[in-house]
Amino acid sequence: MSMKQNSTETTEKKETPGTGKKENKMGYMPIGKLLFNMAFPMILSMLVQALYNVVDSIFVAQINESALTAVSLAFPLQNLMIAFASGTGVGINALLSRSLGEKNFDRADKAANTGILLSVITYGAFALFGIFASRIFFTIQTTDPEIVEFGIQYMSIVCIFSFGLFLQMTFERLLQSTGRTFYTMITQGLGAIINIILDPIMIFGYFGFPKMGVAGAAVATVTGQIIAMIVALIYNKTRNPEIHIGGKRLRLDGHTAAVIYQVGVPSIIMISIGSVMTFGMNKILLMFSSTAAAVFGVYFKLQSFFFMPVFGLNNGMVPIIAYNLGARHKDRIMKTIKLSMVAATGMMLIGLVVFQTIPEELLKLFNASDDMMAIGCNALRTISWSYLFAGFCIVAGSVFQSLGNGVYSLIVSVARQLVVILPVSYVLASAFGLSMVWLAFPIAELVSMTLSMILFRKIYQKKIAVL
Repeated sequence: MSMKQNSTETTEKKETPGTGKKENKMGYMPIGKLLFNMAFPMILSMLVQALYNVVDSIFVAQINESALTAVSLAFPLQNLMIAFASGTGVGINALLSRSLGEKNFDRADKAANTGILLSVITYGAFALFGIFASRIFFTIQTTDPEIVEFGIQYMSIVCIFSFGLFLQMTFERLLQSTGRTFYTMITQGLGAIINIILDPIMIFGYFGFPKMGVAGAAVATVTGQIIAMIVALIYNKTRNPEIHIGGKRLRLDGHTAAVIYQVGVPSIIMISIGSVMTFGMNKILLMFSSTAAAVFGVYFKLQSFFFMPVFGLNNGMVPIIAYNLGARHKDRIMKTIKLSMVAATGMMLIGLVVFQTIPEELLKLFNASDDMMAIGCNALRTISWSYLFAGFCIVAGSVFQSLGNGVYSLIVSVARQLVVILPVSYVLASAFGLSMVWLAFPIAELVSMTLSMILFRKIYQKKIAVL
């Protein structure tokens, strides 16, 4: 490291010449401390998010297996909403952090306010889907009338009241973009805790509330999101002085929207592909039984304990890389990437050990039948071998996005989930039966890692080496 760079990392926070504003910590704090400072609150909040995902399904499973299957079949559409909210947030995050690194504070404000309006517009589209298309969505997947009715109850509520989800994620991205991840930990944790508390109350009708069943799980979810949205807005208005939102600034700037979506659309497509993959896998698994689809849903809930913390790490990493790209600090970018990859790989190895050693205990949490237990133990053990490669791939995808090249992330995601997982799953299901379907996941992750390494080398030469 050069003497100049070392000085940058050890200098106390100082005022940026000509702006009257102080240097953001992303430009001077030592990388190890900075990444921990940025990512740890996000990792904690993501763990709480993972907990509420699991608890939600545990309570739903107490109704019956059809209810659990219905919630599992709803996951692709929920994931699609998250894709639009998160993908737009990635674009906002990258533009806003880069603008702050370049000391372009007017562009940072435009990114924040335009991003809010884009989220409101997207919410409107999903609310309409919830009103008019929920039944079609479920009848395409199954003819079981009980599963369809449970699914409609759950999905219509989640879509119609999804403004909480979209604006919560947007307001949290604004906080992350300026390095204030502590506040996002509070908002995400608060929303998840409210959901966990309300789940049994709304589902089973405790404390004088009506017994709502599956609809109660949906009400608990959207209530937590709406309260978290309100708190995140308050934090942005009172604790985030580097950006200014609302009032006359709340305008949709066409050029800013285009820049946001330049990074955000590939991310939206990339996450949406996960919805397509999940929808396709559910169709393949339903060829065998609804129990197999329920197992897949349970797996997705459980795996969040290991993937969500890595996503939290990424949320802390992305603004650091984007900021230092704007500030042209090559060494800080590379240190951040290397440290993130090591940490992510360690988290995923813990997941591998857990799924290999105690799958029975995990499945018992969901009131698993003997059939679900037999299918699930094999599924968890087989899929988890993909975790050997997943940590590297997840971080590499976020690095591509933070450097302004979301297309690379899209290429890897398409290859993994559409080119490999679905075709290989179908072939394995047709040729060898249900027990071999799960091998598609480690095969796909190996392909993903190979592609990620090739593309990382290309983006390093194009974006980082020239700094």
